[in-house]
Amino acid sequence: MLSRMPSARGSRVRFLVGLLLTMHGFFVAPWLVANAPLEKTMGIVQKIFYFHVPCAWLLMLSTFVCAGGSLAYLFAGSERGDRLALCSAELGVLFGLCVMVTGPLWARAAWGVFWTWDVRLTSSLLLWLMLIAYGLARRYGGAGGRRLAAAMALFAAADVPLVYISVNLWRGLHPNTRTVSSLAPGMRLPFFFSLAIFSALWGVLLALRMRAEHSQTRLVELAIVIEDAEGKSP
Repeated sequence: MLSRMPSARGSRVRFLVGLLLTMHGFFVAPWLVANAPLEKTMGIVQKIFYFHVPCAWLLMLSTFVCAGGSLAYLFAGSERGDRLALCSAELGVLFGLCVMVTGPLWARAAWGVFWTWDVRLTSSLLLWLMLIAYGLARRYGGAGGRRLAAAMALFAAADVPLVYISVNLWRGLHPNTRTVSSLAPGMRLPFFFSLAIFSALWGVLLALRMRAEHSQTRLVELAIVIEDAEGKSP
């Protein structure tokens, strides 16, 4: 017990440092975005790009991490992997919601409509819905709900490459994957800084959610031990 204390203290310090850096980054990022040059065609509306794309990246990252945890649970029986999959899926739903909100707002200004069944939009919506279905399967799937949800996470991960390359395979309204590499020099720092800060936020939220899930699991185990002890007592 005592041997774990330095490790736990070090983990807490690293978490607090990461949290402070993330909070500081969210004060700096808006300033960088505000001072980034305007895009010639869309003007100031294009600045939603600095929020929309990082959220889309985290939707895909969350799906891959969820699938990795699900694999560990399905083939190794890892409870930690299962908790990681659950927490990642929840973050995927959160950041996916941000994508589904900012995307139509950007589309309305750029294309004149909130939604069109463009292949990138459709495959992204499908990915988000599969993560929601993952959570529903865990909650309402009965005894086999966790395994069913894990299998769904693997299907969701298979959709991620399609989301990414769809704009290159099929012609649509959505910009292709070369958009980031073709950014003007003054746009690159705000974009990559925003991407880094949003990724740091994702890491902080995942650590918090994993800690909460671990504590809940320990409470359930403790409640079972107490109930068994009370049942055995005269």
